Amino acid sequence: MSQDTTVAAEPHGHEHGADAGHGTFKSYMVGFALSVVLTAIPFWLVMTGGLADSRITIAVIVACAIAQILVHTFCFLHVNTRAEGGWTLLAYVFTGVIVLITIAGSIWIMYHLNTNMMPGMMTGQASQTP
Repeated sequence: MSQDTTVAAEPHGHEHGADAGHGTFKSYMVGFALSVVLTAIPFWLVMTGGLADSRITIAVIVACAIAQILVHTFCFLHVNTRAEGGWTLLAYVFTGVIVLITIAGSIWIMYHLNTNMMPGMMTGQASQTP
């Protein structure tokens, strides 16, 4: 008695779960169009100086960057609650939380280092010894 234990591989070389699928042509084109628009808006703002206030320009650029991350996540990476039982989305959210903690902590540290510097250290001159 011999049992055949070989598993046929998929033609493109990697396996997927039953509920994981590739995107449709339409989803790829929508993702591509949104990516182009979300890249063109900040480029236009910076190159033309379209907004007078630089803080608003920075806020628009950051908002476009976050929107573009979401577009790439859903349209190209196909991260959703159905893929692999939601574990992919959970890992993605965890990564986002770690990145936010790292960025916020770095900004907090730099701010407090700047405010707590000694006045003589800010001039760049060597200290005078009597």
